[in-house]
Amino acid sequence: MMATYNQMFSLVCLSLSLFALLSGQLGLQAEAHLHRDHTQKLFVFGDSYVDTGNTRKGGTGSWKDPYGITFPGKPAGRFSDGRVLTDYIAKYLGLRSPLPYKFRKVVPHYLKHGLNFAYGGTGVFDTSSSNPNMTLQINFFKKLIEEKVYSHSQLRKSVALVSVAGNDYNFYLATNGSTEALPSFIASVVNQTITNLIRIQKLGVKKIVVNGLQPVGCLPGITAVISFERCISTVNDLVLLHNTLLNQSVTKLNQETKHHSKFVILNLYDSFLSVLNNTSEANTTDQLKPCCVGVSSEYFCGSVDENNVKKYVVCEDPKSAFFWDQLHPTQAGWGAVFNKLQRNDLHQLKY
Repeated sequence: MMATYNQMFSLVCLSLSLFALLSGQLGLQAEAHLHRDHTQKLFVFGDSYVDTGNTRKGGTGSWKDPYGITFPGKPAGRFSDGRVLTDYIAKYLGLRSPLPYKFRKVVPHYLKHGLNFAYGGTGVFDTSSSNPNMTLQINFFKKLIEEKVYSHSQLRKSVALVSVAGNDYNFYLATNGSTEALPSFIASVVNQTITNLIRIQKLGVKKIVVNGLQPVGCLPGITAVISFERCISTVNDLVLLHNTLLNQSVTKLNQETKHHSKFVILNLYDSFLSVLNNTSEANTTDQLKPCCVGVSSEYFCGSVDENNVKKYVVCEDPKSAFFWDQLHPTQAGWGAVFNKLQRNDLHQLKY
C-alpha cells in the first residue's frame, strides 16, 4: 500500500513540475484557434525578443522575479513581464506558441506545434553570451529534420520567425570595435542574416519572416544617460543603415526565389516609433522609461544582493509602460507593436 502511495505521489509531483515548467506555453492554448491537423508549424530562431524559455535558469533575469509577473504570473523564461513577439505571431497563425528547444525531450508531444530555438543574448555571430548563435540554432533544426522529426511536407506549410535585435552590435562596441568600421560590420551582419535565411529555406521552410532592427536609439539602456527624455538619433541612423541593407537583400532574395519561397520583413522600426509617438493609441503613458529598473546603475531588473534582497523596483502598472527593462518591451508594448505589424506585414504569412 505504501509503495502504491509513493508511486502516486511521484506521478503527482512530476505532473506539477511539468505544469510549472511549461505554464508559459500552455497558457496560450485557450487563446489560440488551433489547427486541428497541426500541419502548419512555427520555428523560431534568434534572441531575447523571441526566446520563450531556452536561456538557462541560472543566467539572466528571464527566469527570475519579477519577469513573467503579468503572464503567466511567474518567471517562465520570457524577457518581459509577459508575452513576447513569438506568442503574438503564433496566435496570429492560429498556433500554440512553440515549445522551447531545450524542453523537446520533456514533452515531445508538443513538437507538433513547431519549436523555438532562440536564446537570449545571441546574434548571428558569437557574442558575450555562451548560448548558441543562430548558426548553431539552425544546426539543431537541421539535425531534427535529419532524424525525421519533421517531414518535408510539414516544413513546406510552416513558417520560420527569425529575430536579429542587435546583440552583434552590442558585442562589437563592447569589444572596442571602431565606429569607422561599423558600417562594414553592419554589412557583414546583414550578409550573415541572409545566409541564415537561405539555410532555413533550403531545409524546406517556404515562408520565412525576419525582423528589421527596432529603433535601438530609443531603448532605455541607451536613453538612460539623458533620463529617458528622447531617442538618440545618431544611434537610430546606424539602425536605418542595417534596415536599408536588409530590405535590399530580402527584395533580391524574393526576386530570385519567385514563387518557390517568401521572405517577409517585419518593420519593427516604424512599428516601435509609431507606438512610442502615439502613447494614447497604445494605452501606454510611460514612453521611454522602463517599468522595471535597478535601484542604482549597478543593478538591473531582477537584481538581488548577497542576502537575496531586491535591488530593483517595478512600476505600479506594467500595462502603462512600453518598455519592461533596459532592452525589452512589456507585454503591452509587444501587443501594441504587433497590432501595427498586423496591419502592414503579417498577412503575407498566411497560407
